[in-house]
Amino acid sequence: MFWLLAILAYLLGSLSFAILLSRLSGGPDPRASGSGNPGATNMLRVAGRKLAILTLLGDLLKGLLPVLAAALFGLGVQQQAWIGLAAVVGHLYPLYFRFRGGKGVATAAGVLLGIYPPAALLAICAWLLVFGLTRTSSLAALIATPLSLPLLAWQQAGALLPMTVLTGLIVWRHRRNLRDLFAGRERHF
Repeated sequence: MFWLLAILAYLLGSLSFAILLSRLSGGPDPRASGSGNPGATNMLRVAGRKLAILTLLGDLLKGLLPVLAAALFGLGVQQQAWIGLAAVVGHLYPLYFRFRGGKGVATAAGVLLGIYPPAALLAICAWLLVFGLTRTSSLAALIATPLSLPLLAWQQAGALLPMTVLTGLIVWRHRRNLRDLFAGRERHF
């Protein structure tokens, strides 16, 4: 059951709500506009609030649903976390869109929400606070994601390794943003 759910999680994660919603609405491809990232933040830039919110919800559910399914089938927290990671990998490297995906922040939030809601709440609050102060989405993501790890480790130690890998992948996908942050060139809202 673990491997089947992991494969299904990857395939679900590979659905890019930003791209699908852009196509359905006749809007610009988010990979060719704004930051070039098919995620909620870029959708806010190129397609407006409504499609950004729908993208955020879709990406969040891609992480949450596989974790909930794994729990429903009686898999342990560590297996749930690995299955959630598979969904995030699908978002980062989607099979259906030539492995050119987003940065995984909303999908990771969905995984955290399924594994341990207080850690997800901490990450979301940290993201909102940092974004509110700096108006920089990438900086908010780079601070919020690792901030939830200690709380997660304290309450759900079995999930720590997969969630550390998840955090590493998110930081890796933000490497260009990190360079831009240090050079003072990062985009702000």
